[in-house]
Amino acid sequence: MTTATAIRVQHLEKSYNDLHVLRGVDFDVTRGSIFALLGSNGAGKTTVVKILSTLLRADTGTATVNGFDVATQAGDVRESISLTGQFAAVDEILSGRENLVLVAKLRHVENPGAIADHLLARFSLTDAGDRKAAEYSGGMRRRLDIAMSLIGDPPVIFLDEPTTGLDPQARLDVWQTIRELADNGTTVLLTTQYLDEAEQLADRIAILHQGRIIVNGTLAELEALLPAATVEYVEKRPTLEEIFLAITSGDGNVGTNTADDNRTSEEERG
Repeated sequence: MTTATAIRVQHLEKSYNDLHVLRGVDFDVTRGSIFALLGSNGAGKTTVVKILSTLLRADTGTATVNGFDVATQAGDVRESISLTGQFAAVDEILSGRENLVLVAKLRHVENPGAIADHLLARFSLTDAGDRKAAEYSGGMRRRLDIAMSLIGDPPVIFLDEPTTGLDPQARLDVWQTIRELADNGTTVLLTTQYLDEAEQLADRIAILHQGRIIVNGTLAELEALLPAATVEYVEKRPTLEEIFLAITSGDGNVGTNTADDNRTSEEERG
């Protein structure tokens, strides 16, 4: 794995009894980028995240995170990552500040109080720091959850459907937080069912369908898979929703080669 690659996934397969969830998943994630993994319910997004965060073992295939193999160097992987699940994992009895101090102590970070105060300020939670987390709005709880995940400055963060159930303003707040993480050099792997979320945030987008990555590219590369429509003499690029539906419909009318695939084909022909 090159130094520019934070996550590498090769030929991952996973089955539960006779249910084949992953059928050979491959992708790379560049350091400091936001990578969106899209897919319908049951597509295998959370299974991928669990394997990468060492919570689940793949049947076959390999994966590395921050240069460490998830199967043979699980401890090193865990020290390199943070995982935020679909629901905010905060202690409602504790205040926001107490949640942060607790996690800092568990991670053996020096000056847990100072770390907590810094994160409260960074996530605009200072005024609510002494309130119980049970009194927080959904957006505030999610921001606190992400703040807790940053303690120890992990280079890689997994966000598994981080805006599920949030109101529109709370979603925008979380989006801004995710952008700031990447701007500060953190690698973010984001799973989502919200196509506009991927459009707004991701440097690269992969679509997981029936256990396989069927397309992987930038938004511009995905847009190029469908012809632009002309509406009142103005060219209109396809939306990510239109691309997703066309690709996953199985109609066979959409190519799935990205620019990387095309370059590889040209090199092979040469």
